[in-house]
Amino acid sequence: MFATTPLRIVAVSAGLSQPSSTRLLADRLAAATRERLAAEQDRNVEVRVIELRDLAVDIANHLVSGFPSATLRDAIDAVTEADGLIAVTPVFTASYSGLFKSFFDLIDNTALTGKPVVIAATGGTARHSLVLEHALRPLFAYLRAVTVPTSVYAASEDWGSSGDEYTEGLPSRIRRAGGELASAVLGRTVSGASRAPGLDDGEDAVVPFEQQLADLRLD
Repeated sequence: MFATTPLRIVAVSAGLSQPSSTRLLADRLAAATRERLAAEQDRNVEVRVIELRDLAVDIANHLVSGFPSATLRDAIDAVTEADGLIAVTPVFTASYSGLFKSFFDLIDNTALTGKPVVIAATGGTARHSLVLEHALRPLFAYLRAVTVPTSVYAASEDWGSSGDEYTEGLPSRIRRAGGELASAVLGRTVSGASRAPGLDDGEDAVVPFEQQLADLRLD
């Protein structure tokens, strides 16, 4: 039977400035996911981006009072009901931002069980890239979500860079992460041992283990 319910992808951006590189990364990851989903199945795809900067006061009030505003409740419901989640934070003091953590503190620790998630972060230097592995991935493991193998870190110098013979550029990593999230949303296995072929790859593309280690350091 043809499914008419749209697939819902929600991106959470904890960027504070306008314009924000964190929001830009969230938008590009959402677009990559939507593109892959649209190419591989017939259901409509709905994308929503939640900007936490607009909810900062509501989040603080909820932490103190225990009662969410209608706007905050709508955002939490969107996250918990999404088919796939993209979570992007700027790096503050070598970790995720306080605003990012405060929002996810409001979500019940079983509400994201089994939900596929792409984790991503932005920062001024590549030296903070491992924040994805030592901070964000454990956070979503605690929330029982399923993070896809590829995480995306964007330092200032990554924007506009296509990479070189040794490293993937930011656009390639975004496409790969979006493809993995789309596969997870559709119920396909996404293994850390090899990656799903990217839009620029051949059908039998597989990433060698040495390259996976390089990706871990970069992302």
